[in-house]
Amino acid sequence: QVQLVESGGGLVQAGGSLRLSCAASGGTLGRNAMGWFRQAPGKEREFVAAISWSGGTYYADSVKGRFTISRDNAKNTVYLRMNSLKPEDTAVYYCAADSTIAAVTREPDYWGQGTQVTVSS
Repeated sequence: QVQLVESGGGLVQAGGSLRLSCAASGGTLGRNAMGWFRQAPGKEREFVAAISWSGGTYYADSVKGRFTISRDNAKNTVYLRMNSLKPEDTAVYYCAADSTIAAVTREPDYWGQGTQVTVSS
């Protein structure tokens, strides 16, 4: 069974930056795709960004130009660099994995437990 563990969340002022990490272990998905979702209090979980095994990326319009997703396949780790953070970015951020970007953006098979990101005004 694949396990995903997020880290790097915390409190940051608006306009600041933060980098999240997600390490996969305990199994293999082959040439998998990984991604990030987020869920704010009282709202549904929403897609943020995804990356293919070979490095192709896809972003939600709300974060395009501010967030950058990347991965280190040797470490089986995906990262999310968040710049120009806004209070509306405040949410629990979840790492996800599946076989393709399409699968990750829709109904990923594997989820992490989440890490809290809080952006103050």
